[in-house]
Amino acid sequence: MYLITLDSQTDFESWRKTARALALHQIAPAEVTWSVQGRAKEAVPAGLCEAPGLPPIETDGTFSVPANFIELARIAALHRDGERFALLYRLLWRLRTDHDLLETRADPDVAQATAMAVSVHRDMQRMRDVIRFREIGREHNAHYAAWFVPEHHIVEFTAPFFARRYADMPWSILTPDICAHWDGHAISFTPGISQTEMPAPNRLEETWRRHFPDHPITPEAPKKSHRNLSKASILEPLLADAERWTGGWITPRPEAPMKRKLAADDLDALREEAAHCRACHLYKDATQTVFGEGPKSANIMLVGEQPGDKEDLAGHPFVGPAGQMLDRALEEAGVDRKKVYVTNAVKHFKFVPRGKVRLHQKPNTPEIRACRQWYEREVSAIQPDLIVAMGATAAQSVFGKITPIGKNRGRLIDLPDGRKALVTVHPSYLLRLPDPETKVLEYQRFVDDLKIAAGLQKKAARAA
Repeated sequence: MYLITLDSQTDFESWRKTARALALHQIAPAEVTWSVQGRAKEAVPAGLCEAPGLPPIETDGTFSVPANFIELARIAALHRDGERFALLYRLLWRLRTDHDLLETRADPDVAQATAMAVSVHRDMQRMRDVIRFREIGREHNAHYAAWFVPEHHIVEFTAPFFARRYADMPWSILTPDICAHWDGHAISFTPGISQTEMPAPNRLEETWRRHFPDHPITPEAPKKSHRNLSKASILEPLLADAERWTGGWITPRPEAPMKRKLAADDLDALREEAAHCRACHLYKDATQTVFGEGPKSANIMLVGEQPGDKEDLAGHPFVGPAGQMLDRALEEAGVDRKKVYVTNAVKHFKFVPRGKVRLHQKPNTPEIRACRQWYEREVSAIQPDLIVAMGATAAQSVFGKITPIGKNRGRLIDLPDGRKALVTVHPSYLLRLPDPETKVLEYQRFVDDLKIAAGLQKKAARAA
C-alpha cells in the first residue's frame, strides 16, 4: 500500500506527476492512499506510512489520456472533497484502456468528477461576483481588503482575475483557508485568518461601489452564498465554461433567450438585460456593461467604439477625456448634448494590463458582431433620424461591414431602414495626435462634421 502526501490542497502538478508514475508502475488505485501535508492524522488510515520511492521504470512504455481530462482534473482538484485525488487517479487508471470513458455520462466516477468541476466553477464565479473591497487607511497608506468564505480551494486560482481588474490598487482577499495579496506588481499568499481579524474600514465602501453596481439578491441565489454579503450583490452562477472542461458533453444551465422586440423595446429593460450579457468573452475582465444613455426621444444617436477605463469604472459612456472633448465639440457645433443618445458599438472594456495601467485594445470583428444586437435594439427603441458613427469600430457596427472613415466622412449616407448615417472620427483619435497644429485642424474638422448633425437637430426642433 502506498501513501502519497501532496504539499498542499492545490498541488495538482505533483498529483499529476505522481499519478503518471504510479500508473506506469501498474499500481492500482486500490493500493494508493492520497493525503495532503498538514491533514489531520485521524484522516489517514492507521498503519500507513509514507510510500517508498518508486523503482525506475524499466520499459519505454507510456500512455496518453484525452486532453479534456487534464482540464477537468485541474478544476476538480480544487474541490474540497478529501477523496478527489483518489477519484481522479481512478479515472486516470481507467482512461488508459478506455479512451472514451469521459463520454459515458452515467459512469459514477465521470459523473462525480464532472459535478466537482461544475461546483468549483460556480464558486469561482461567485467569488468574482461578491467580493467587496473595504478601504483601510487613507491616501498613500490606503489598502483595500475583502473577506470571503470559499466553498472550495479556489483562491489561488482566482486571484489573478482580481490582479487584472484592480491592477492599480493594493488589495488583500482574506479567507479562512488562505489570503491573497496584490502590491501592484505580484500576487503573494499567506495563511488564512478568522473573520474577527478582518481590519475595520476607516471609510464607507465608496471604492467598491465605484467598481460594481448593486443588484438585489434573487430568490434563486444559493442561501449559503449570503455569508459573504453585506447588502452586496450576487449574480446567478454561470456554467458557460463547464462544457469546455469536459469536452463538450456537459450541458450548462441554459440562459434566458434574448428578447427580440422592435419599437416596443424599453431602454431600462434593455440596460438590465445587457448587464448580464455573455455573448463574448470581454465580460470576464470588464468591471461592468456600459450601456447607452440619453433621452428616448433623441433624434440623434452618437455611436463610439467601446468604454474606456473611466467609463468601465463609472458605468456611464463618454465620461473620460474623450467624452470631455466630445462635449466641447458638440457645444461648439451647436448640438444640444442633453437631447442626444450616446452609446458604444461594444459595451465592455477591452484592455491589457500594463503594471497599474489598463491599456485600451481595439475590439475585433467577432466582438463587434457579438455586441451588435444591443446597438440594433437601441436603434429600435430610440428611433433616431441620424446615427453618427465615430471611428472605424462604430462605422463597422452601424453599416454591418468594414467602412473606411476617410472615404465616407462628412456626408449623409442612407441606411437600409431609411435613416441617415454620418461617419466621422472618434474623439480619442484627436487626443492621440502628437502635433499641436494638426490637432487643431482635425478638431475643427470634427466640429464641422458635428455641425451637420446640429442642422438636422434644429430642423427637427422647428418641425416640432
